Amino acid sequence: MTELVATSPGLFPLPDWAKDRLSDLKGHQKHDLISGDEGGEIAETYERARSEVVDLQNEIGLDLVSEGQLRWDDMLAHPLAVHDSVETRGIVRYYDNNNFYRDPVVTDDLTFDGDIAAELDAAAEETDSLQAVLPGPYSLADLATDEHYGDEAEFLDAVTDFLVGEAEAFPDVETLFLLEPSLVENPPEDGVDEHASEAIDAVANAVDADVVAHPYWGALDEKVYAHLLDADVDAVGFDFVANQDENLYNINEYGATDDVALGLVNGQNTLMEDADAVRERVEWVQEQTPAADFEKAYLTANTELFYLPYSEFEQKLRALAEAASAQEVKA
Repeated sequence: MTELVATSPGLFPLPDWAKDRLSDLKGHQKHDLISGDEGGEIAETYERARSEVVDLQNEIGLDLVSEGQLRWDDMLAHPLAVHDSVETRGIVRYYDNNNFYRDPVVTDDLTFDGDIAAELDAAAEETDSLQAVLPGPYSLADLATDEHYGDEAEFLDAVTDFLVGEAEAFPDVETLFLLEPSLVENPPEDGVDEHASEAIDAVANAVDADVVAHPYWGALDEKVYAHLLDADVDAVGFDFVANQDENLYNINEYGATDDVALGLVNGQNTLMEDADAVRERVEWVQEQTPAADFEKAYLTANTELFYLPYSEFEQKLRALAEAASAQEVKA
């Protein structure tokens, strides 16, 4: 029997009241976005909104609770966008969708910052089942521009060391999700794929928690997947919304970690999945992977959830929580 754990990959939409209030307080232009030194009413609004989304997850029975990353104007690039050694410049497309982020240009050494740990410290006071979320080192380096280190491998190492330092400052967390969409969208070449796996391994070893490496928007190339299995992570994620066949192929051909994250709910579409549909999808994955014997399956949305209106986001979390409450799912 597989243990089902309801969670999410974080990056939540703002509650409607907070979106309206922040629109009045800080606007929508590039110079109005989060810089890491906000205070006053803006900081108070984010604190109240964070408490609201933590309370929501506790109330609906999500097994792992995220702080929501509500301040992440730049999606995965946020940890660099608020860093003193980084200049945010032109607006660039976030992969191939209709969202954009400020290009984080690294101009000096990436030293310790502590921005994410501070948010987690506040959330830790409101839940006993805290989950941290970070961009994976390969994706964060891929989204950024280097004007300081001058070498691709050295830059990946610097981003990795930065994330290690940030993760070491976290409060006690049960799980860390490392989000790695660039492994799918811009897969590393030969040699770099092994380096990317080593970078993930380093960040995973910085926390005393279960670590999930979660690629999405498709399936990994075979060699990238094989190297990812070598990383010291407890679970690898699979986006079964964007690509079923190739993800099944990877599991059946190369095996999988004992624990897996199953992206079964569409994080970018308002079409609603109910708990029964999620459970059926879990059973379908297990039927299609007969040689696998998953000890734990994290039931999650395939992507971040900030794309959704708040009411639909809430409904999708409820479906995941209700689906995981039915523990007797068998292959």
